[in-house]
Amino acid sequence: MAALRRGISYLSFFRSTTHILFSSWRPAVQRFGKWTNILCTSLTVGGTLCAIPFKQVENLSHDSLIRRAAALVTDSSSTFLSQTTLALIDAVTEYSKAVHTLIALQRRYLASLGKLTPAEEDSVWQVIIGQRAEVNDRREECERFESTWVSAVNLCEMSAEAAYTSGAEQACITAKTNIQVAQSQVEEIRKLAADADKQLADTKVMEVERMAQYTASLENSNDEEEVPEAYLRED
Repeated sequence: MAALRRGISYLSFFRSTTHILFSSWRPAVQRFGKWTNILCTSLTVGGTLCAIPFKQVENLSHDSLIRRAAALVTDSSSTFLSQTTLALIDAVTEYSKAVHTLIALQRRYLASLGKLTPAEEDSVWQVIIGQRAEVNDRREECERFESTWVSAVNLCEMSAEAAYTSGAEQACITAKTNIQVAQSQVEEIRKLAADADKQLADTKVMEVERMAQYTASLENSNDEEEVPEAYLRED
C-alpha cells in the first residue's frame, strides 16, 4: 500500500511538471511563429516592390507589365516634348522681337541720313551694333533649343512605336497626337521668325541702296561746289 501511494504521488508530480513546462514554452513557440510570418511577409512584399514600384500587384503577366512601362515612357517623353516646345516657342518669339527692333533702328537711321551730327550718328550706330549682337545671341539660343526639341520629337516617336509594339495602343495614340500638336505650334512660330528675317534682309538691301544714293549726293554736292572755283581760276 505504501508503494502504491508513492507511485501515485510520483505520477501526479510528473503531470504537474509537464503542464508547467509546456505552459512556459507555448509563448516562445507563438512568438517564433509570429516572427516567421512577419519575415515571410516581408520577403514577399520586398520581392514585389522590386518588380512593381510603389504598390504590390499580384498575378500580373509580363505583357501587362510591359504595357504599363511603355505607358510611363510615353508620358515622360511627352512631358519632355512639351517643355522643349515651350522653350523653343519663347526663344523664337524673343528672336523675332529683337529682329523687329533692329529693323526699326536701321530704318530710323536711314531716314535721318544727313540730318545728324557726327556725335549723334556715332551714338545711333552704337545702339544698332548692340542690337545686332542681341539678335545673334537670340539666334544662337533658338538653335540650341531647336536641337533639344528635335531630340524630344525623336524620343517621343520612339516611345510611341514601343507602346504600339507592346500593345499599349492608347499610349501610342496619345504620344503621336502630342507630336503633331508640338510640330504644328513650332511651324507657326517659325513662320513669324522667317517673316522677321525677310524684313531684315529687305532692310539691308534698302540700307545699301540708301547709302549709295547718299554717297552719290555728297559727291555731286562737292562737284557743284568745285565748279565755280575752277571757273574763277580760268578767269
